Amino acid sequence: MNKPEKVPLLEISSLDDFHFGNTKWEFPFSDSHSLFHINRLDGMHEKLTFPLPPHRKTVFDLIFLTKGTSTRSKGLNRYTFGENQFFFLPANQITSHECMSEDAEGFFLHFDDEIFRTLSLSHVLKDFPFLDFLANPIVAVPLKTQKTFLNIFERLDELYKDLKKQELGLVGYYLLVLLTEVKKYAIIEKHTNKNSSAILTHQYKNLLTQHIQQKQKVSEYADLLNVTANHLNKCIKQTTNKTAQDLLNEMLIMEAKSLLKYSNLHISEIAVKLCNQTSSNFARFFKNHTGMTPKAYQS
Repeated sequence: MNKPEKVPLLEISSLDDFHFGNTKWEFPFSDSHSLFHINRLDGMHEKLTFPLPPHRKTVFDLIFLTKGTSTRSKGLNRYTFGENQFFFLPANQITSHECMSEDAEGFFLHFDDEIFRTLSLSHVLKDFPFLDFLANPIVAVPLKTQKTFLNIFERLDELYKDLKKQELGLVGYYLLVLLTEVKKYAIIEKHTNKNSSAILTHQYKNLLTQHIQQKQKVSEYADLLNVTANHLNKCIKQTTNKTAQDLLNEMLIMEAKSLLKYSNLHISEIAVKLCNQTSSNFARFFKNHTGMTPKAYQS
């Protein structure tokens, strides 16, 4: 068998079509769009195509809502967030964006860590726990701080509208200020507040996110976690009321959707690379979990 296809990453050049489809509308994209982008969410709902299917991006991104709500996933976990809350997503993490309310207001931005590398500050990203691959992506901030954050976003928006390459350093410093202000309100999750079953379930979900294309058996993840498959299944059942295989299947479906939409692989190749199945078996598996065939989803 050939080496498994990596989950397709959405390059910045393809994000416009991904988010906005064939919608024709004026929207400013700077020459440095691949490294940094920001836009207001006001009135964006009618221009966005929801739900956005599972995908990975090569950049970090975040949403800050001052009004309305949104629902988005990080790996197998689904989150709904609202007023005065941030949602952070690290680069290369699989995600889907289910919906955003019509009254949503606030800001969206993405950035490449190259901005910090050029300032010799790439190491600072490790200081922000909400940017971690395994962290809770939501940070709530007090209403009284809204003006502080909006001032930073508006300054970044001003810079973006006339962004020159040499000004990316200034963008990096403003991003650093933004992240530092958010860090004041980030809650650090401590395993001492969770029982052993919840901790193991959390670890299992995150291993699925990272290794699903190379490992498709519960026993392989049990080995990684140094527990028996039976113990792993028991803990997950206790925590989620689902089996370990249920969660593995959910992750397989997310990866399948991503490959079907964003890779050049034929369905038969995806069946082998992802599930080691025949096309017909893969089609039955996919339809059983989504209600549609791989071909119908792909079109």
